[in-house]
Amino acid sequence: MTTTEQLSALSSILTQSGLHSLFQPIISLSERRILGYEALSRGPSNNPLHSPVALFAVARQAGRLSELEIACRESACRRFNEQQLPGLLFLNVSPESLLEAAHQPGRTLQLLQDFGIPASQVVIELTEQTPTDDFQLLQTALHHYRAMGFSIALDDLGAGYSSLRLWSELRPDYVKIDRHFIDGIHQDALKREFVGSILQIAKASRAQVIAEGIELPEELTVLTEMGVDLVQGYLLCRPQEHPPRDARAMMPRQDSIAVVLSEDGSDLSALLNEQPAVNRDTPTATVLETFRRQANLNSLAVLNEQSQPCGIVHRHSLSDVLLKPFATDLFARKPISRLMSDDFLAVELSQSLQQVSRLITSRARQRIEEDFIITLNGGYLGLGRVIDVLKLITELKIQQARYANPLTLLPGNVPIQQCLTRLLQQQRESVICYVDIDSFKPFNDIYGYGRGDEVLLCLAQCLNDRVDPARDFVGHIGGDDFLLVLGPQDWRKRLNQLLDDFQSQCRRFYRSEHLEAGCFIAPNRQGQRQEFALLSLSIGVVHLHPQACEQLDASQLAEMASQAKHHAKSVQGYSVHVIDSLAAPEPKAVWLTGQR
Repeated sequence: MTTTEQLSALSSILTQSGLHSLFQPIISLSERRILGYEALSRGPSNNPLHSPVALFAVARQAGRLSELEIACRESACRRFNEQQLPGLLFLNVSPESLLEAAHQPGRTLQLLQDFGIPASQVVIELTEQTPTDDFQLLQTALHHYRAMGFSIALDDLGAGYSSLRLWSELRPDYVKIDRHFIDGIHQDALKREFVGSILQIAKASRAQVIAEGIELPEELTVLTEMGVDLVQGYLLCRPQEHPPRDARAMMPRQDSIAVVLSEDGSDLSALLNEQPAVNRDTPTATVLETFRRQANLNSLAVLNEQSQPCGIVHRHSLSDVLLKPFATDLFARKPISRLMSDDFLAVELSQSLQQVSRLITSRARQRIEEDFIITLNGGYLGLGRVIDVLKLITELKIQQARYANPLTLLPGNVPIQQCLTRLLQQQRESVICYVDIDSFKPFNDIYGYGRGDEVLLCLAQCLNDRVDPARDFVGHIGGDDFLLVLGPQDWRKRLNQLLDDFQSQCRRFYRSEHLEAGCFIAPNRQGQRQEFALLSLSIGVVHLHPQACEQLDASQLAEMASQAKHHAKSVQGYSVHVIDSLAAPEPKAVWLTGQR
């Protein structure tokens, strides 16, 4: 398609209102509701400029970017209004279009007024495609949007030329993490570090983080565990002309999300206080009387007609309001919905204690005396107390420290036993790996126990680098023996990476003459001098299938892993020996690597 034809196609789209608006939901996991919808534009389906990439590239080249964006916003506002979609409307705006001479300030507000959409319901989402150098002019434009009542979102954080500076100077209300950092985050420790840093900065700047581009359940699991609450992506819902309105219908099934083996595996039953709730139409005087009758009642959940939480009333907040002159008389007969807070935390009963703890700590406004709501499939069950979460987390940390290996601080034998027991109870397909260091005793004899401890710490770090916190577990049995539990998808690849990591990292522990020779001489167990190969790993693997779980207990599973390890150690150098849990009783090697 020639440049002339592209420009002609663009003019036709703009003059004939040929744009299509799609909407992709943004979901709050903690509240199981739709926060809002991002509006996305497409050209006509049979047009070469149907793709937004091509459409906006041609408009930018023709100097008509601002004109195209206004047309997109008009189409989005019209369709949003026609469908009466709930929540916020996220509208994409290119910073460069704000700086164009053709940009018309106030046009967006006029469009919203035309379609009856309040500015408070709209989020201006800055999408950075090209360098933005004029920060002063950009700040002026954004302050103008804020003054009109809009919220601001920064899109594709980490991908743009200057997104971190934009965040620092513009202080957006929402920050979207670029899809690159979400893709495969369950398998990439560096990406998890990046997202963790973003969450810390967001907490300090009081911005809300949105993870977009989520396509895999494993990605969603890791992000949830890290404390990300607002999510968007194909896993939940693709952009549609008529998007769904019920967040619960879009949530992945609980059993499709990997279970975190390193946690206690229990639900929130221990935190549940089965307090009665009130309907949103309940008179304020009735609610006030309920608080008066129950001195130990801190909060009351407010439910809609479907018995789903729609708000919460805290004793201290209600008291503050009613202490004002004439407030009691003014509000006594009004429904409690007038005074309830819609900024509440709701968590599913099936969520773990750690998940809830992360959600609480990620909420800047959560007070220790305020309760949170516990639900079952979105319906109200009862309340939980923040102080109870803190107490249980403290007890759990104390227990973990009690049973941790004192050198590596990895979980010791008691947590390992608990992990294997949960694994069998959940009947999850998994790979249990018994990791042992070859030639470790003679290495200690000639290099000393201090250097040996450095090797153990090195292996512990290599293991941690290769585990996925959403589905894996790593423990220290004792000495140079470790246990690793991996998901069944890519365990071979990750074990090979582990072997390579350890081989590379260990080079710094040897003397130069041992490196050059590829071996060292030390006394064997009989006290005779013997040549030993440099340190390597032997890994015994048990591939656990759900069908085999009922026939095994944790001790038998550990013994199978130990047997596989002994077979691996019979091969010199780096080796992996696999026992299939469905195979014959006699262990059988199904995958083996020798000297590396």
